[in-house]
Amino acid sequence: MKLTVIYDNEAKKSLNKGWGFSCLIETVGHKILFDTGWDAHILLANMDKLGFSPEEIDILVLSHQHWDHIGGVPTFLNMNPDVDVFIPASFSANLKKEISTRGKQAGGLTFLKEIDISRNPRLFEIKNPQEICKGIYTTGELGKEIKEQSLILESSEGLYVVTGCAHPGLSAILDAASSFGMVIGIVGGLHDSQEHDLFKGMKLIGAGHCTAHKEDIRMKYPDAFVDIFAGYSVEL
Repeated sequence: MKLTVIYDNEAKKSLNKGWGFSCLIETVGHKILFDTGWDAHILLANMDKLGFSPEEIDILVLSHQHWDHIGGVPTFLNMNPDVDVFIPASFSANLKKEISTRGKQAGGLTFLKEIDISRNPRLFEIKNPQEICKGIYTTGELGKEIKEQSLILESSEGLYVVTGCAHPGLSAILDAASSFGMVIGIVGGLHDSQEHDLFKGMKLIGAGHCTAHKEDIRMKYPDAFVDIFAGYSVEL
């Protein structure tokens, strides 16, 4: 299994940066895109430079309904309508309709091609923790004010968690993930969480996007901390 950050506030020199987050997870049988960032042009340009094509993605997982994580969805679905989309059940009815029917406009972005209504993505509304495909699980919809799901990746050594913004809090996310096994790493946006004791014993703490306390985490866990960016990749 391999994880590559496609979209982040920071990027290596050959890529574009933008506020938001997206990463691509490659497994033996699937290519999974987790979030899309805000700007579809940045998303697609970075994918191309990293050697990925929208058409090869077969699963799209959206963490939560904030613009900086779903802005690229309409353009992506226009390029690849044959994809399974997993969203928190709390997404708005209008957004669910736009995703499932691929209307001509969604999220302020206009589709570039004529709509083929015979090719719609399959929409899965997530409430509880469950398996998405072999070795990939969702924490289920977590949080009170902001509903969000995170992904759980199964490796031979333990579990890695992928977060969009971690709005529900690290304790809630890691508790949900721990029901599937031992968590040994986390990658993504960690927002303003100060629950840093929960990182104890982890092999990888990949902090990006909205993480507010990077330096505190780096100082406390120098061997595990990684400041992630668009273009960062890791094999699990």
